[in-house]
Amino acid sequence: MFRHTPAAAIALLLLLAPLAPWAQPTAPVVRVRFDTALGSFDVEVDAARAPITAANFLKYVDGGFYDGGRVHRSARIDTQADRPVKIEVIQAGISPNRRQESYAAIPLERTSVTGITHADGAISMARSGPDSATSDFFICIGDQPSLDFGGARNPDGQGFAAFGRVVSGMDVVRAIHRAPAEGETLTPPIAIRLARRVGAGAAPR
Repeated sequence: MFRHTPAAAIALLLLLAPLAPWAQPTAPVVRVRFDTALGSFDVEVDAARAPITAANFLKYVDGGFYDGGRVHRSARIDTQADRPVKIEVIQAGISPNRRQESYAAIPLERTSVTGITHADGAISMARSGPDSATSDFFICIGDQPSLDFGGARNPDGQGFAAFGRVVSGMDVVRAIHRAPAEGETLTPPIAIRLARRVGAGAAPR
């Protein structure tokens, strides 16, 4: 018969510790600040639920690819007359001078798997076909369920890979969204001066 001695109790705790919810490793919260010509905004990257997309995005941030980049697109109701499914987002990309250095495309982390939906302020990767996202990202203005898995915006129904949300500076995002545009192209594009990790998750430099 098992005897509940102190030594046995300690051994049992050590055995069960890896199974306890509080013992499970969690990805650190990472915040990235974008300094643009119209002001700054911060995004929080959800590396725990969208690890592939988050790692790819942070690789571009840490490499300085977004420095000198541009917010080049504003999709608004009034700029999408020819689109049956309309969305409201801004889209940004890396510096044109760094395009040739872009990394390989990444697998699509669907919202049905991550649970990160395209709610107001969500940040997500732009793509054409599945598994084609590289460096361009977009931010939702208002809830955009048509961009989730099963949504109708993309004919393949796979949706887009949301991987975080704006946590500060949404007023700047909305100002960029309202900037002058020809069709969906911002004229002129809004310059990204710097993009850096901030706070506890800041990368050593």
